Amino acid sequence: MNYKVAICDDSDADRQYIYGLTDRWAQKAGHTLQISLFSSAENFLFHYEGENDFDILLLDIEMGKMDGVTMAKKLRRDNDAVQIIFITGYSDYILEGYEVAALHYLLKPIRQEKLFSVLDRAAEKAAKKEKILNFGINGEMVRIPTGQILYADVAGNYVTVHASRDVTVKMTLGELERELDERFYRVSRSAVVNLTWISCVTRKEIRMCDGASIPLPRGAYEGVNRAIIGMG
Repeated sequence: MNYKVAICDDSDADRQYIYGLTDRWAQKAGHTLQISLFSSAENFLFHYEGENDFDILLLDIEMGKMDGVTMAKKLRRDNDAVQIIFITGYSDYILEGYEVAALHYLLKPIRQEKLFSVLDRAAEKAAKKEKILNFGINGEMVRIPTGQILYADVAGNYVTVHASRDVTVKMTLGELERELDERFYRVSRSAVVNLTWISCVTRKEIRMCDGASIPLPRGAYEGVNRAIIGMG
């Protein structure tokens, strides 16, 4: 497969090291890569205005004026397809990674086998075309990519899908679940959440990146956390 990869890191040494590992991964996996290197978030965003079709982004968090998380938030405003892999020297940023639907975060120094494993997952996800769900609402066809769905909840015989716009349709939550993929987790009888859009989990609720709060039934906390860990 052919993939377009961006590496954004303000350290020349780290940038070249990651480049070497990524190139080695591609040779081993039989992929062809077009790799672009960027020394700052600003440099990447300037380039991105004219070339926005990257499949995989390896992004340092601690950079100069604009950090990697801020850059990723800007990127996610119009691109929910690129696979973002955060690179950091600290473990404090995992929740911020959920805010931008990051695939994974890697701690420096990066180990080859770990990077290869994460790149395998990124390539697999990039190769899949995003499934689009079609909903007929009052004579209008509403199309929603599954990756844009934050969560869905049920009231009576109707399910509301919360995405860039909310759509309420007559169906069961189970019927919707069958259309979704491994990113989604049934947290209760009345709600399904997209694990990649969770910002925080407590024993009483899940908070989504849009600020929504979803109540957690007693005993559900551990299951949600296992599901999140399983995504990583």
